[in-house]
Amino acid sequence: MTTKPNTAAMAVSAQRRRLPRFLTPTLMVGGGIVVLITLFGLIAPFFVADPNAVDNMGMQPPSAQHWLGTTQTGQDVLAQLAWATRGSLTVGIIVAVMALFLSAFFGILGGYLGGWLDEAFSLFTNVVLILPGLPLMIVIGSYVEQRGLILIAVVLAITSWAAAARVLRSQTLSIRGRDYVQASKIAGERPWRIIAVEILPNLLPVMSSSFVFALVSAILGEAGLSFIGLGVVGTHTWGSMLFYAQNGQALTLGGWWWFVPPGAMIAALGGGLSLINFSIDGIINPRLRTAPAAARTARHAQKEAAAA
Repeated sequence: MTTKPNTAAMAVSAQRRRLPRFLTPTLMVGGGIVVLITLFGLIAPFFVADPNAVDNMGMQPPSAQHWLGTTQTGQDVLAQLAWATRGSLTVGIIVAVMALFLSAFFGILGGYLGGWLDEAFSLFTNVVLILPGLPLMIVIGSYVEQRGLILIAVVLAITSWAAAARVLRSQTLSIRGRDYVQASKIAGERPWRIIAVEILPNLLPVMSSSFVFALVSAILGEAGLSFIGLGVVGTHTWGSMLFYAQNGQALTLGGWWWFVPPGAMIAALGGGLSLINFSIDGIINPRLRTAPAAARTARHAQKEAAAA
């Protein structure tokens, strides 16, 4: 008796084979979440009302007029969420870019050049690494009244680059001894070209993972500072929404629509970026990519042995 091949399963299998190996379901789900939140932060502020406009319709639940209800002073929660999404993403991207630049400068440059420069960079990196990040940000935020977006971003970036720099330095030390790097040195290539052409492409997965981790840490750090009243002044963020919701006793008054949306956005973006980071880790470390298949094979072998 012959069975017809399952054409649908064959088509799905062929489609999976055509996809690049880095386009895992985890990466696509995480990327989709991040893209949707980013588009909301970029586009929604152009179509919502003024987030600072005060109305006499305070603490109104979601309705056709106000899709996410209003605050205690009648401000539209959807408008605040749209602008807060843009503000939090702006802080996160600025911090992630600055942290990536600092970690690459101190980690890659010091690791490649070596000598006294590497020792000095390593010492400075270790000093920054042991600095308590959150207490330092609280102290600076307490003494500075005009806490602009750039100041908060600089403080967050200063306290978040050292760990990535140590990882990049160790990877650079491993790569600089390889044959093709030594051949470039013998050929008389300039150090900046060797770093840019021979070393940097091998570090892109590690740098991508560091960028995503710095972005998550920056958004969570800013939200924590804003929640305790030490965040960015004059800019809506998810943390500032939670701060005002707490001060307005939204939980006591049953105004879930005031604090649930920003909390859900923080959780969704953190989850999406974490999924992307897990996918990048799978690309960097092949063992993480092959571990699920090995586990399934081991379970199948155990079932067959038990059945026998």
